[in-house]
Amino acid sequence: MAYARDDEYDYLFKVVLIGDSGVGKTNLLSRFSKNEFNLECKSTIGVEFATRSIKVDDKIIKAQIWDTAGQERYRAITSAYYRGAVGALIVYDITRHVTFENVERWLKELRDHTDHNIVIMLVGNKADLRHLQVIQTEDAKMFAEKENNFFMETSALESINVENAFTEVLTRIYHVMSKRALDVSNDPTVPSKGKTIDAGGKDDVPIVNKNNVGCCSS
Repeated sequence: MAYARDDEYDYLFKVVLIGDSGVGKTNLLSRFSKNEFNLECKSTIGVEFATRSIKVDDKIIKAQIWDTAGQERYRAITSAYYRGAVGALIVYDITRHVTFENVERWLKELRDHTDHNIVIMLVGNKADLRHLQVIQTEDAKMFAEKENNFFMETSALESINVENAFTEVLTRIYHVMSKRALDVSNDPTVPSKGKTIDAGGKDDVPIVNKNNVGCCSS
């Protein structure tokens, strides 16, 4: 997937990374945005975000990816930062069962604070530690299918499927938004020019284009 200049884009999508502390969210973000991995990465305090632009079809999609702490004491921050998100990666550690058990709670929180059309991917990280794996791939896949989520196992350390996971989410978001825009444009009751398409949800700021600055623009 090709990179694009960061100041040139057709759409800006906000994507959030959620999951327990220590599952590798920050390294997934740095691997995708900068192709870097930090063995001594400390727990995120508060909220951080990074951007990267990719090309989907003939459009340049700029992803603004938010990473926040998984610890309970930062839950007030994580609740607020869902605003405007149109995609999410729920991350667990394939070697720690408790992180998978908590996925259901993260999923509920996500759905409580976002639009029902949000694109969600369940990500089993640290796939380089297969010899320590306690969450079977098929079990995670079945859970994701039951919840109508996408699923992928990744390794931020070895850069396995990191690109694929983020690209898949962004591509799915683009297709959802494109279909919704087409539906609106075909509705004779909706003005088609000079209006922002409302994608719904609790905060109604799911995407912006380069001419419409929203809360999630950088």
